[in-house]
Amino acid sequence: MSYCDYVKSTTDNSKAFHKNYHDFQYGFPLHNDNELFGRLILEINQAGLSWEIILKKESNFREAYHNFDIATIAAYSEADRTRLLNDAGIIRNKLKVNAAIENAKTIVTLQKEYGSFENWLKHHHPKTKEEWVKLFKKTFKFTGGEIVNEFLMSIGYLPGAHQPDCPVYAEVIEQKPMWLDSNR
Repeated sequence: MSYCDYVKSTTDNSKAFHKNYHDFQYGFPLHNDNELFGRLILEINQAGLSWEIILKKESNFREAYHNFDIATIAAYSEADRTRLLNDAGIIRNKLKVNAAIENAKTIVTLQKEYGSFENWLKHHHPKTKEEWVKLFKKTFKFTGGEIVNEFLMSIGYLPGAHQPDCPVYAEVIEQKPMWLDSNR
C-alpha cells in the first residue's frame, strides 16, 4: 500500500499526523541543512517502529535536538548524550542517539568541503537507490536501505513519495524535486 493510500485509510485518531506530513512535507524538496538533517534523524529513529510514533514525537525530537541545529548537535557532550538517552519524549536508543551525534559531525565536515549538506546531496545526484544506499552506508551511521530510501523520497531525491493520481503529486512536481532532473 502506498503512503497516499495509507493516509486515506487511517482513522481519525492518527489521520491528522499523517495527513499533515503527507500533504505538506513528504516528497517536497528541502533546502535547509538543519531541516534535511532533522528529516534524517527522524528516518533513523523510525527504524523498527511505526512512522506514526515518529510523527507524534516530532516536536519532542526538535526540542531535544536543539531544533536539529547541526553544529550544536556535532558539539554534544557526554552529558547531552545522557540527556537524550533519558528523554522519554524521543526514542531512547543508544545506537540511534549516537548516530545522530556522529552524523552531525560528518555533516559539519561535508559542509566545509561542499558548502552545505544540500550541496553534497546535489553533488552526488543522480544515483539509483542502490548507489545512494552504498554512499550513505559509507558516509553515515545507522543508514540502511529503507532509511536511505525514505529519507531521499521524503526530500525529493528519489521518486515514489506520491502516486501520480494523488492531488499532492502535482504540488510536489511544481516544486521541482531533484528526481525530475534524472528523468529528463
